[in-house]
Amino acid sequence: FSLENANSVVFAKAGSGKSYATKLEVLRSLMMGTDVIIIDPENEYQNLANAIGGSYFKISLTSTNQINPFDIPLIPEGEDPADVFKSHVLGLPGLIKLMLGEITPEEAALLDRAVTETYASRDITSENFGKTQELNPPLLEDLQVVLQNTEGGRGMAARLDKFTHGSYAGFTNSPTNVDIKNRLIVFSIRDLEEELRPIAMYIVLNFVWALIRAELKKRILVIDEAWWMMKYRDSASFLFGLAKRARKYYLGVTTITQDVEDFLRSEYGRPIVTNSSVQLLLKQSPASIDAVGQAFNLTEGERALLLQAGVGEGLFFAGLKHVAIKIVPSYTEDQIITT
Repeated sequence: FSLENANSVVFAKAGSGKSYATKLEVLRSLMMGTDVIIIDPENEYQNLANAIGGSYFKISLTSTNQINPFDIPLIPEGEDPADVFKSHVLGLPGLIKLMLGEITPEEAALLDRAVTETYASRDITSENFGKTQELNPPLLEDLQVVLQNTEGGRGMAARLDKFTHGSYAGFTNSPTNVDIKNRLIVFSIRDLEEELRPIAMYIVLNFVWALIRAELKKRILVIDEAWWMMKYRDSASFLFGLAKRARKYYLGVTTITQDVEDFLRSEYGRPIVTNSSVQLLLKQSPASIDAVGQAFNLTEGERALLLQAGVGEGLFFAGLKHVAIKIVPSYTEDQIITT
């Protein structure tokens, strides 16, 4: 039967087999002609990428793999370049807010203008975007200079310094050098400090989103430990926007989390669940079963099943249908996944 979209959520406690189930989905999706992109916070997918010839990029303070959040977006076929540019510019203040922490409404308004002026400093505007080939994208340090020279912006410029010249500059202030022409692409963010992970997820997802829009093909985007993004309003909002718009671009977003309560507590957590046609619930802890039971309207029998489930066992929801599930790989699949 047909589903509204290809989005899915996976909720399960550690050791329940959720990563194993996801790797199996990745393998089978690739076999069926669907490309896969993975955000990997725990180096769970490195062996899988190596085994099947995928690309594996480490994003860290010392890594050679860099993504410039101010990169020039690709223009999708049939879309207005000015709209593509404006959409890209609108997404950047959310990232900067993650870096800065709390900012006032006045600072937020100033930041929106400063991002536009940062591009204008490199002669890139919505009017000329797409009309010239040679565009040299700005870096975060260019935004810092604009803020430094703007009344009311000096405080934000000072707070950005650790991301431009300080200890965190390694992954936020360099030109993009990542080539992702592969059917399986994994971005690892394990080697980043905890506070930088939501920022890295945002940067990578923004980069990936631009590529997804530029070339339409069947893809799945897997976001493991998605609760990292749900901890902050701007990154949670960005993730929800992805899940909502994915269908238009032949994309399915798979959101995986073991921190169910944190995820559902976010104002964007439940909307992400309701925007996912497929839901997989594996073994749950007694502490989280009430939150899960409430979010998915589980019966007492279903709650009991999830508390007692073995590894790889749980409930599978597709649309309005609920079935018990056991994840069973073939011998070859098992060899690849557990390499």
